[in-house]
Amino acid sequence: MGNNKGSLKSTIAVSLTNYLDAGAIVAGASGLTLWQNYLGLSEVHLGWLNFISANCLGAAIGAIIGGFLADKYGRKFIFTYNLLVYMLGVLLVMFSVNFPMLLCGFLVTGISVGVGVPASWTYISESSEVNNRGRNICISQMSWGFGPMCILLLGMLFAPGGYLFGWVESLAHAVGGSALSEEATNAFSSRIVFFSLFIVAFIAWNLQRGLQESAEFEANKASNKKSGLLDNIAVLFQNSTAVKTVCFLATIYLTWNLVASVMGFFQPHIYETAGGVSNEQANWMNCIQWAIIVGVTFIVSKFIDKTAHKGIYIFGLVAAISAWLVIVTIGVNGMAGLWAFAILWGIQGGSSPQIFYALWGSELFPAKFRAGAQGLMFFIVRGLSALWGLVFTIIYGENGEGFTIAAWCMIALLTISLIVGVIGCPNTRGRSLADITRERYGEDF
Repeated sequence: MGNNKGSLKSTIAVSLTNYLDAGAIVAGASGLTLWQNYLGLSEVHLGWLNFISANCLGAAIGAIIGGFLADKYGRKFIFTYNLLVYMLGVLLVMFSVNFPMLLCGFLVTGISVGVGVPASWTYISESSEVNNRGRNICISQMSWGFGPMCILLLGMLFAPGGYLFGWVESLAHAVGGSALSEEATNAFSSRIVFFSLFIVAFIAWNLQRGLQESAEFEANKASNKKSGLLDNIAVLFQNSTAVKTVCFLATIYLTWNLVASVMGFFQPHIYETAGGVSNEQANWMNCIQWAIIVGVTFIVSKFIDKTAHKGIYIFGLVAAISAWLVIVTIGVNGMAGLWAFAILWGIQGGSSPQIFYALWGSELFPAKFRAGAQGLMFFIVRGLSALWGLVFTIIYGENGEGFTIAAWCMIALLTISLIVGVIGCPNTRGRSLADITRERYGEDF
């Protein structure tokens, strides 16, 4: 393992993947109504965009491919090529003029996100010091919060009525002509937001391809003669400890992510339809919520390596459940209910199961199939989240008439995540990855 400064530097470089992951989801979400008006999309169309995006199926497909590729060819292999695919997807969205093109752009971007996530979390853990592993994962999570916050700020500046919308109008008419419709002009603001992701992806690609390969991956590769892609998959499914761990982590992450994926993609839209606020107000509320997530994550990063994980885990899910209880008690028809919900959901985001899924997912598997196991779980979680996104649009209705029923579904899912996480919380704090692997899998790994 490198020194503290070195691990922090590589963590920041790799964490840009999380920025791009959440940024892609929220860039689509913040401009969802604009694309809907421009292309004449229905709620079902919006459900399909969510279904194949970085929020769900696209990421699921990418994760199961990228996880096992990272175990076969190395973490650096992913960092060298993956963000080129991400930039292609973003360009497709930027130049979309119809629904199939927009759908394709969301899919390509989503696949790239999925490919990068398992390798990123694995690399961060493998390059971290024993007493900084949780902190570094939290830094990665902070990047996951910075992405939406920055994208929402840009969205508000460029959105119709925003401070920079006059510039957007001028640019849109310069490109599309003076006869460009109002809907097409408004959607141009979303194209500019996606362009900002292209720039960040280009910077991240240059930083990540210069990283050194994980020392743990190199050591495992040197000591294992049988390290083919199919071999690693077979070993994962044949090992009872690994299978049980997959079931545990997939359960706590899935039940939380079914809720979070809906919020990540549909939240501004929900605020506008169920809450009755404007697009600008919805984005401001969402932006402040992401700022809360970043702030709480920063606080958690200071003591996650020094205190019991179970307490932090419980705190986050109690806040999450409380947020949805606001929906079924106060409601979201008034600003008090909306703000209470936004603040509570922001607090839970800073200590959410995603932090522990990323941390435990890289701790509880051996290097031989560490990224592959995470990719498999990510595939399961995001794939089922994709299906849930379609179901949610049906429950929710065209104008949010089914939102209370949806809220009770969310509370049930979060309660399952809380119970399973408390029961299965592992004892990994302050221990090396090698020590954890020996205890769980023996000396052969």
